[in-house]
Parts: sequence; C-alpha cells; structure tokens
Amino acid sequence: MAQTDSRKKVAVLFGGSSGEHEVSCVTAGGVFAALDPERYEVYAIGITRSGRWVLSSPDAQQWQIVDGVLPHLADHGTEVLLPQRQGDRQWRLINREGQIAGLADIDVVIPLLHGPYGEDGTIQGALDLLNIPYVGSGVLASAACMDKQMMKAILTDAGLPIGKYVALMPGQWEHDEAGCRQRIAELGLPVFVKPARAGSSLGISRVDNLDDLQVAISEAQKFDPKLVVEAAITGREIECAVLDVIDNGKPRISLPGEIVVREGEFYDYESKYVNTSGIELRAPADLPPSIIKEIQHLADRAFRAVDAEGLARVDFFVTESEEILVNELNTMPGFTPYSMYPKLWEVSGLSYGELIDELISLALARPVGLR
Repeated sequence: MAQTDSRKKVAVLFGGSSGEHEVSCVTAGGVFAALDPERYEVYAIGITRSGRWVLSSPDAQQWQIVDGVLPHLADHGTEVLLPQRQGDRQWRLINREGQIAGLADIDVVIPLLHGPYGEDGTIQGALDLLNIPYVGSGVLASAACMDKQMMKAILTDAGLPIGKYVALMPGQWEHDEAGCRQRIAELGLPVFVKPARAGSSLGISRVDNLDDLQVAISEAQKFDPKLVVEAAITGREIECAVLDVIDNGKPRISLPGEIVVREGEFYDYESKYVNTSGIELRAPADLPPSIIKEIQHLADRAFRAVDAEGLARVDFFVTESEEILVNELNTMPGFTPYSMYPKLWEVSGLSYGELIDELISLALARPVGLR
C-alpha cells in the first residue's frame, strides 16, 4: 500500500504588478529556503508584472540579489488557474494549447506580494471569496495599512502618537497648489513627500526647500495619485515585530531593532536593496528597558487598532526627548533572512524556520470568512 503524503501543500504567491515586484521575488527566495521539504510541498506561483499567474521555481537560489540586480519573473510559463468555487481547493494549470490539468489541492497560501494589487487587500479578498486559508492580515487591515493616510487616521482615532502630516488627494495639488503649499509649509522643513499607497520607500523625496516641492510631488505621483507629506522627525528609527497567537490572545512582540542611517541619507529603495553600505540594522536595539517596554506596548496597541492578523512590523521614531511616535505598520514586511522582521524574532528566540512554521499554523487555525 502506498504511503500517504502528509505534507501540507503550500502555495507561495510572489512578484505582482506593483513597483515592488522585485522586492517580492527576493522575499520569496528567503521563504523558499526556509520551508522544510519534509513538512511542506511547496508550489511557487509567480505573478508577472503584466498580471499573469504562472508556475515558477521554488529554488531559493533563483531569487537572490546578484551584483546589485534584483530578480524578476519572466512573462511566460505555464499559467495557473485558481479554484473556481468555494470548497474547491484544486489549483490548475493551463498549457499553451489551452488545455487544463490539475496542479494540487492547496492547503494554505503565503501571499508574499508587496505594494498595491497584493499587499493592499486585493489578493486577500480573492482568497476570502474562495475560502482559502492564507498567512497574514485580512482585507481591512491590509487595505488600511497600505494607505498611509487611512492608517494614520486609524492610529490617531485609537489615541496612538504619530507625527505631523498632510494628505494630498488625487488632483488636489493641480487644482489648489497655493493651498497645498500653505498646508505643507505649516509642517516646517524638511518634509518627506511620499506616495500614499506604495512601500519599499518607492517615490519618496526629502524636501528642504519649498521650491523643490513640484519635483518631489511629480516623482511620488509616478507611483500613486494620492500623496502624504510628513514632517521630518529627528530621532532614532526603531522597528518592532508582532506575531499573532492561535487562541486570539495577546499577540507576541519582539525585542525592538534599530535602523542606523549614515548622516545626510535616508532609508530609501536604493539603500534598502542595492547599495546598503550606508545602512546598519541593529537587533536588538540599545534602548533603556522602560523605552523597550513602551515600544512593545504601542506595537501591541497599533496591531490591534488596525485589526491586523498573523504578523506585522511596526515602525517608530524615538526622539532625543524619548518621545515615541508610531510611523507605520507593514502587514507583509520583507522576509529575507536578512530583513528586520525575521532578525527581530531570531534575537527574541524564534528561528527563521520556526517563524515560517508559526505563520502557517496560524493561517490554518484561523477560520475563513468573517471572524
């Protein structure tokens, strides 16, 4: 009698059509390397820049940064078809002739997509419609945390401390530039102009002179017509990792870490992924016990305020006067072995592989649909 394969069938979704396509591929490489082949049967489902879902390779070596060049998905390959109704767990393949064949009955999905059309609740909604378990937050938290203005509104409503900012709605700058300039000027200088719904520091500019606003706004609008402009905060950049628990109890909070940026620079896309020489990630951060305790408390409150699930990274500023401000939440943080989220759990006593196991267990234990 043939032995039954008890391994969980895991679909890893990565790539996507956002500007963070390559970052997602790198994240996937880290997860592929950590998934235990004795526990999981892994299916690499790549989403190309044009939006095609294709069967790809789970070989972690294919998704590494080589000589400063980030990997990406080629726009070809065997196309993947999602299940067509609730209760159907079989994912299928479509060959070049249009013939359909079964791929696997997937148990759980790890959506490693960053940015719009993946991290923003869209993929989560598609999986919810089909009752497919997945790692991470649901539609509401994913969408809210992708939109910096909405996230800040929720955090403010929950009584959490945040920095000063101005939101520019689509078309607002073009129709009322003078009014927008006045609101931004009230923040003081410098300011940071950001796309409201992008990550990995794409499209962000530091503005030290209001005469440079137009250039910064045009750059940010390449990624999103909706913008936020944030007052600069002088202080240390601190991050904390949050990991849910199965019984809906108090989420686990890691020790905080610190991003140390060379003077005169800021933590942009280039420094995160290409030229990292000016950046140092310190885990754990050298902070007084009282500050660590307060950061962990605020991370817990922020996680609950946005109704996050599974995991999140909460980013803070700690000023010279030891004021702690919540900067943002990331519901699907970078997940390479060198990213801050897994590094924080490693120094908090949870290895990379154990962390992946925990996240899959959380997804499988969580009810599908409304919860």
